Amino acid sequence: MKVLLISANTERINITPLPLGLSCVASASRGAGHDVRMIDLMAEGDIRQVIEKSVESFRPDVIGVSVRNIDDQNMKGPRFLLDGVKKVVDECRRSSKATIVLGGAGYSIFPESVLEYLEADMGIQGEGEAVFPILLDRLKKKSDLRGTPGLYLPRMGLQGVRRFVRNLDNLPLPDIPASPLSAQAGEIWVPLQTSRGCPMDCSYCSTPAIEGRVIRKKSPGRAVEELYRYYVEAGCRHFYFVDNVFNLPPSHARALCEKIIESGLKISWRCILYPGRLDRKLAELMADAGCVEASLGFESGCERILRAMNKRFNLQDVRRASAVLGASGIRCMGFLLLGGPGETKASVAESLAFADSLRLEAVKVTVGIRIYPGTKLAEIAVQDGLVSPADNLLMPRFYVVRDIKDWLQETVKNLAAADPRWITGSEELQN
Repeated sequence: MKVLLISANTERINITPLPLGLSCVASASRGAGHDVRMIDLMAEGDIRQVIEKSVESFRPDVIGVSVRNIDDQNMKGPRFLLDGVKKVVDECRRSSKATIVLGGAGYSIFPESVLEYLEADMGIQGEGEAVFPILLDRLKKKSDLRGTPGLYLPRMGLQGVRRFVRNLDNLPLPDIPASPLSAQAGEIWVPLQTSRGCPMDCSYCSTPAIEGRVIRKKSPGRAVEELYRYYVEAGCRHFYFVDNVFNLPPSHARALCEKIIESGLKISWRCILYPGRLDRKLAELMADAGCVEASLGFESGCERILRAMNKRFNLQDVRRASAVLGASGIRCMGFLLLGGPGETKASVAESLAFADSLRLEAVKVTVGIRIYPGTKLAEIAVQDGLVSPADNLLMPRFYVVRDIKDWLQETVKNLAAADPRWITGSEELQN
């Protein structure tokens, strides 16, 4: 079958995102014998013209549209990003009679709601590189779609129980996108993923809906093979490990760093760390392997609030992690998430003072927590009367303690104005 894959994201937050997930789907679909073309709208100008020309020249049987983000997660003035994706879907519908299939991280959080809003033909929740080739085969043969893992149909819901790929080495390596890498290979931080899933179950987190609660790993050898392809074929030297928790388990992180050192690749990379499982030895190994920056998402400097968020580390863990990263020469960025259940002026003051005491190059502060379906935070928001039980939460809704909302926003604003290390705005969008 002829398959046109479209990365609908055009948002740049902190770094220029590349369509890693869709590249994996493209590689798997080609491996299954399909003729695949891919459009990254981040690198294009006139979206309507690009889609129209691609459809006219290629005449696809199926069009896959990747939904990366629902909104920008900024409580003060949220931008609903699905309206831009709706224009993409509408243009595909106008230009072609192809079956339109949705996927991506944003879609996986709201599979039924997004499918209804965008008016596509179907959508896949979860790992598209595993399911999309199955779906293409069934569409080609005009087979019954019931039982297709993670597939949603309009007004018919889930068709087959979602499955998670246990061994990530069994998945094909992603295609290397020619654009925008060809123009910016020396500047872009290329996303790589060596594990999926997170068992931490933080009260507000959408990761379980996207990747599940069990950590599944790519072997260090396979990860370095992927690094090597980008290094040699595209000349890339900067990488961003987008694993939710790079250092869980620590044994995997150590083995990966040792493999990178053994390979001789001269690269720089960033990662996201769990504060509770980082010691001096691992930090030094990361630095030797090329790590130059780490994000430490401790979210609060108050022990009581950490417990309310279901965090499984303490403030001493955070302080230790910050210290060993600094001693190893790795830049460290901290993250605070303020205003959630139980927050008070006193707990905010604790958090700000704690973050200020750490060895951090910058602290990103977010006021208000985006409420996602299926989370403990969503249950609390209903109990506290902030949202209705019937609200599907597709339109951005935020939890912030009403009594301190105005004070909190003003406090954070003044702090950022006085010290350039403090950054305000939306959280990082989904990887």
